[in-house]
Amino acid sequence: MTAFAKPARGLLKRCRVRLHATEGIAIAEFAVMLPLLLVLVVGIFDFGSAFNLKQKLGGAAREGARFAASMPTSDLTDAGTPASVAAVRDLVDSYLQAAQINDCGLSSSSASVFGTLGWQYTASGGGCPGTLTLTIERAKLLPASGTGVPGTLDIVSTQVTISYPYAWEFNRVIGLLVSGATYSGTTPITATATIPNLD
Repeated sequence: MTAFAKPARGLLKRCRVRLHATEGIAIAEFAVMLPLLLVLVVGIFDFGSAFNLKQKLGGAAREGARFAASMPTSDLTDAGTPASVAAVRDLVDSYLQAAQINDCGLSSSSASVFGTLGWQYTASGGGCPGTLTLTIERAKLLPASGTGVPGTLDIVSTQVTISYPYAWEFNRVIGLLVSGATYSGTTPITATATIPNLD
C-alpha cells in the first residue's frame, strides 16, 4: 500500500500544480479579452440604435411628406412661413416625440427660406447633441419619364428631409483599448421622403 501511495501523492501534486497554472492562464486570457468583448457589444448596440433611429426618422419624413402633399398650395406665396408649412413642422415634431426622440426644440424654431418654395427649420436646444435640421420643399420637381432627366413631364412633389445628430456611445469604451483615445461624438443621420402633390 505504501508503494502505491507515494507515486499517487506525487501524481496528485503535479495535477494540482498544473490545474492552478491553467486557472491563472484562463483569468489572464479573460482579462485581455474583456475590453475587446466590451467594445464589440457596445458597437453592436450603437449601430443597432443608429439603425433604429434611421427607421424612425424615415417614418417621420414620410408622414410629413404625405401630410404636406395633401395640403393646398394656395398659401405658399404668403409672406413669412405659410400655415401649411408650420403644420408639417408640428406633425413631424409630434411624430418624433411619440417615437421618444429628442426633438431638440423643433416646435419653437422658426423657418428660413430654402430655395424655391422651400423652408428649413434648425433646432439645437433641449439637450440635443447637435443640430436637427428639417427641410420642407413644396415644389420639388421629379421627372415622370423615369430616366432621371428633368423634362416637360415633371411631377410637382413635396420633399421632407430630416437630419438628426446621433451621439455615439462608442466614445465611452474606446478608452479601454487605447488610453487617452477619443472618438468624435455625433454623426448626422438623414432621412428623406418625396410624395407627389395632390393639388
